[in-house]
Amino acid sequence: QVQLVESGGGLVQAGGSLRLSCAASGSIFSIGTMGWYRQAPGKQRELVAQITPAKTTDFADSVKGRFTISRDNARNTVYLQMNSLKPEDTAVYYCNANIRVTMVNRPDDYWGQGTQVTVSS
Repeated sequence: QVQLVESGGGLVQAGGSLRLSCAASGSIFSIGTMGWYRQAPGKQRELVAQITPAKTTDFADSVKGRFTISRDNARNTVYLQMNSLKPEDTAVYYCNANIRVTMVNRPDDYWGQGTQVTVSS
């Protein structure tokens, strides 16, 4: 069974920084793209940033220049460094990973439980 466990959310003032972490554990053969999504109240879940195993990255326009994403392939962990936070960044942030549990299985998407990020003005 695969689990994604997130940490690092919290309350921060506008202009501040937070770092989110997400560690994948369990029966894992390989991990493809890992990413972070967020969902604000009344809004759809949206992609924030993603990173491939080769560490190619992609960001939502709203966070470019403020957020960075990185991963430690040896530890099956992905990080999201969030700087210059704005009140509109307030949301529940979800970790996502495309994981193959055995060599013959097709990869599936797995999700973390979500971590709240609140940015006060």
